[in-house]
Amino acid sequence: MDLSKILLVLKREYLTRVRTRSFILSTLLTPLAFVAFMAIIVIVSISDGEVEKTVGIVDETGVLYERLIAVDSLRYYDLSNMEMDTIRANVLSGDIDGFVVLTEALIQDTEEPSLIYGGSGGLSFIEAVETDLQNVVREERLARSEVSDEIRQIFESRFDVNPVKLTEQGEEQDNAVFGAIFGFILGLFIFIGVFGYGALLMRGVIEEKTNRIVEVIASSVKPIELMLGKLFGILALALTQFGVWIASYIGLSIIAAPLAAIIVDAQTSSLPPEAAEAAASQAFDPSKLEQFIVDPSVFVFFFVFFFIGFLIYSAIFAAIGSAVDSEQDTQQFMLPVMIPIFVGYFLNLRVMENPDSTISVIASLFPLTAPINMISRIAATEVPFWQWGLSLLLMIGTFAGLMWLAAKVYRVGILMYGKKASYKELVKWIRQG
Repeated sequence: MDLSKILLVLKREYLTRVRTRSFILSTLLTPLAFVAFMAIIVIVSISDGEVEKTVGIVDETGVLYERLIAVDSLRYYDLSNMEMDTIRANVLSGDIDGFVVLTEALIQDTEEPSLIYGGSGGLSFIEAVETDLQNVVREERLARSEVSDEIRQIFESRFDVNPVKLTEQGEEQDNAVFGAIFGFILGLFIFIGVFGYGALLMRGVIEEKTNRIVEVIASSVKPIELMLGKLFGILALALTQFGVWIASYIGLSIIAAPLAAIIVDAQTSSLPPEAAEAAASQAFDPSKLEQFIVDPSVFVFFFVFFFIGFLIYSAIFAAIGSAVDSEQDTQQFMLPVMIPIFVGYFLNLRVMENPDSTISVIASLFPLTAPINMISRIAATEVPFWQWGLSLLLMIGTFAGLMWLAAKVYRVGILMYGKKASYKELVKWIRQG
């Protein structure tokens, strides 16, 4: 096997595809799409405090309205002395967004209030009014029951569990939720990369075989050299794209918090002082974006598991491409390949929810699902050295075995025309090889 010829095929495969418009656009537009997504999250979070819905209150109890304006003085207005027909006309004309009639039966828990509104505001508006009413009615019921302030404080007290990770270097803030979601996304990227670039490799092999280009190349390059060159050429293409995306993510995650702080300040400074104060209390906290900064070792593991996972599946895709004359003929061979890839994808949801479960450990060790599921576990939890080490060894062994079989199929199949291959035919080619 001549290494220089493999590098020659690799260079041709890489340069031909990396200069295509579709590759350049997809590589550059994906980070921009991520930036747009982050900006939308920040703007939507801020805009929630900009548009204040107004609700008229017809208070027949004489006590609940005072409690409501203590909760939100900008939303609720006392319309107790206004005629009902006039209130309805104000809702229809848009002067107010809705109204609620509060009766003694509500405090006695014998009826539920109705929010009569014009249809705008969505679920957040309804939920906000519902929450406010629940709080003030509960307060009034406690007051009438002469519950002491100490009991009220106990009743109202809530707390969140603050997760802190203990490491050999000490304690550090842990973000298990983000880690689990980010791990799922990395596993999804490997799923897309293995499937997408593997299919690209297979189509390339079929195209060259159909156009008889491979006959010219095979006259100066051995089939195994051609196969390895194409395989690593596509792999280099995938690593280039993922490298650009991850570098963009790292840069964006570092500047996201300062940039969001500037946007929040610009948005709140344009509001009137009273509205700005209310919006600031409900506005998005830019420091929360700092949680998106990821340990660099996670990305190293991502590239390692994608590298070996791609080699495993691309060897199979290349062999399938060499054994057929058209993409339609690949259907009979694709099912056994697709099953483990999609099993790994679906198990990724389970891994995200419980990365230390038995099924998650097995999925991350099994060589055909490990590329997708192990990176999800690494991002979400502490994976013992023996587990990810064993997973890598099993994947390398699997690649060696599949590569040995795929090379035998590729050597015969790439120069075979006019005959539809079957599984029996593939076994025969392997024995001949």
